[in-house]
Amino acid sequence: MAALLTPAAAADALAAALLGGLDPESCPPRSAIDVPGGGELLLMPAASGSYAGVKIAGVAPGNPARGLPRITGSYLLLDGPTLRPLALLDGAALTTLRTPAVSALALRHLAPAGRPLRLVLFGSGPQAYGHLEAALSVRELAEVVVVARDLGGAERLAAYARTLGPAARTGTPKDVADADLVICCTTAREPLFDGHLVGPGATVVAVGSHEPTARETDTALVRRAAVYVESRAAALREAGDLLVPEAEGAIGPGHITGTLADLVGGRMPAGGPRSCPQLFKSVGMAWEDLAVAVALFEAAGV
Repeated sequence: MAALLTPAAAADALAAALLGGLDPESCPPRSAIDVPGGGELLLMPAASGSYAGVKIAGVAPGNPARGLPRITGSYLLLDGPTLRPLALLDGAALTTLRTPAVSALALRHLAPAGRPLRLVLFGSGPQAYGHLEAALSVRELAEVVVVARDLGGAERLAAYARTLGPAARTGTPKDVADADLVICCTTAREPLFDGHLVGPGATVVAVGSHEPTARETDTALVRRAAVYVESRAAALREAGDLLVPEAEGAIGPGHITGTLADLVGGRMPAGGPRSCPQLFKSVGMAWEDLAVAVALFEAAGV
């Protein structure tokens, strides 16, 4: 897939879908059922324009210990009017391309511009690698600091980052105090760092959870940040980063500043000096899978 579509091109496909009138608020909720072993089976259908599609994804927390990928699944792309199958894609590979592309699109609008940035990257799995490349596709990075429970994995990701240009090392959660960008790509269920440490000009992206009780960012950050989401309905249904602070009474449903569609459509104020951190919380949506799958299909020229 990487040979067919770069992170920037995948972000372009997402932007084109939004500018073409796709309304994420109308996207159907994902279906999820628990499976033996503590995993989840997810079903994510979408239709737009001349195409339809559905992802069947598995989240199997015990798989890494078995030497298997934590995320599994397939994506079936269909012709919209006839529902004739057009392509079957690797669902895990599609997710590894799609989620960083969503973040890259948000970073185009939210990340500081005009100077090399310092990135603190939480996680060392496939999404962390994808987000490193996505961040490099939209901004020059002066330094990358990798923070992960798997110290060996963190060292390997830092070494990979150095091959792409920026200086890179492993670090600790306290490194967010000097960060311009903070990207969270983990399976954490509790906050990864003290939100008070994040500077007012920094941008934070959190993609690791889609459960109401799991979160990577804390109430302190959410309360002081301008918050952007893919869809208000999806965020208020699945984003523990927002739902936990709301349950605590720290924020209300109106705390969300805007959506990705607002940013892409130019309906939010232009960039400039920021008085508070910018937070983009992504839960992952079916329309994003469809937009990237269509771009891959058309790029392949099948």
